[in-house]
Amino acid sequence: MRLDEVRRALESALGPDKVFFEPLDRRSYQDKFAVDDALHHPAGAVSPETVEEIQAVVAIANEYRLPVFPIARGKNLGYGGTAPVMAGSVVMDLSRMKRIEFDAENGTVLLEPGVGFYDLYDYIQRHNLPYWLSTPGNSWGSVMGNALDRGVGYTPYGQHTENICGLEVVLANGEVVRTGMGAFTGAPTWQTYKYGFGPAWDQMFVQSNFGIVTKMGMWLMPEPESLMGMDVEFDRPEDLKVMVDTIAPLRRERLLTQSPSIGNWMRAAAVLTTRDQWTDEPGALSDSVIDAIRRQFNIGWWGVSLRLYGREEVNKAAYKVLEEAMGNAGPMSIRPTSWRKGEPLEYTGWTGTPMTFPMQNVNWYGGRGGHIGFSPIIEQDGDKALAQFRRTYARYQEYGMDYQGSFAFGERHMVNVNAMIFNKDDPEMMAKVDPFFRTLVADAKEQGYGEYRTHLDYMDLVADSYDFNGGSMKRMNEAVKDALDPNGIIAPGKSGIWGSHWRNGGAA
Repeated sequence: MRLDEVRRALESALGPDKVFFEPLDRRSYQDKFAVDDALHHPAGAVSPETVEEIQAVVAIANEYRLPVFPIARGKNLGYGGTAPVMAGSVVMDLSRMKRIEFDAENGTVLLEPGVGFYDLYDYIQRHNLPYWLSTPGNSWGSVMGNALDRGVGYTPYGQHTENICGLEVVLANGEVVRTGMGAFTGAPTWQTYKYGFGPAWDQMFVQSNFGIVTKMGMWLMPEPESLMGMDVEFDRPEDLKVMVDTIAPLRRERLLTQSPSIGNWMRAAAVLTTRDQWTDEPGALSDSVIDAIRRQFNIGWWGVSLRLYGREEVNKAAYKVLEEAMGNAGPMSIRPTSWRKGEPLEYTGWTGTPMTFPMQNVNWYGGRGGHIGFSPIIEQDGDKALAQFRRTYARYQEYGMDYQGSFAFGERHMVNVNAMIFNKDDPEMMAKVDPFFRTLVADAKEQGYGEYRTHLDYMDLVADSYDFNGGSMKRMNEAVKDALDPNGIIAPGKSGIWGSHWRNGGAA
């Protein structure tokens, strides 16, 4: 590939102020939390602002067999951030595309990739709209990007990908398609009915590299009349079993419509303090240090926040059921909380407020902090959850890493989110991360558990773990990729999908 020629072609199409190939530019688009800084370095970046400019980039990419890696805002830290899977790709930075179209009657919004959670929150507040967001733990990223990577939040609308309704996509050949009712010209129902006629394609563009999403419809939660709930602490590691077995039936019957997350003591320690404030001992933290942390913050080994949203009378009735169930589970403490419309609102994830303070946890070890996540999908079963925790916790101790883990409920599943925090300036620690991660993947696979998303380094590993019928899913993904993107220009390697051009060595 003739990179100088490519750069001139891109500058001619977009203008030089939207093309970034200088050494500082390339460094700026590297993965800030990379385990190995030598991987995933981009050749440069472009920042188109319109669909027409994206089409122009796609045309140049096809001509030169140029791999382009679309990002929304590049804030998906721990999974790759701004960096591409394949080194030498050109990052397509869509953060300048920030249009918002809001349908206040139906509670839907049509967004472009550059719209962040703070942008949408400010828009709602500025226009006094009676809707709440669902935000992830670190909310500085793209609303679209988060949903397209199956990110989650704290409210009843917290399964973000499930609230996608209608996409606009530029395909590898430059054609623009709209999914669902968007395929019907002028349909006013594009953001209200997900499926349209024939196959439904919204989810085909989630965690895939089949096209470049330029608009996304999304449903938002109406502002509730009231919010009631409780923060519950449990004293022992083995209490995870009763917590899961108590909460899961309430989630399945939809008494709880949010997605609660059971988290360990590290959720407070790593955000509010650093490790050197507690100990200088090597290896994983001892029980005595853990006990000191828990006393300082008056928290259990595990904690969970449960919330009820909607009409006040309905919440009151549901709260009685929740209070009895959790009380019977033998908690260390229960702290009730409530809010009624018109009262001052607490600014937390439970009320859809964007936040970034949880990212403070990367400073736990000092130095240049970072993390990656290991997050397999498991059953809503207390015994299975406790066994998964014990296996994982033993590996943290084996590799000398401090455990930060949680068990987040879907309606029928749980995500076991394990944060692997590290100090990039500690070579001995960094040498452990890759074998540690691969061991966790192997342990989970033995139980039939697979990850739901992963860092760039491990996309092939995780994709290959989905091995039913000799990897038939991977072959189907590759067939779709080859049909839609025969030159393999869009995000080669994303989710382990490479396309025939790169599978065959990338020869022109």
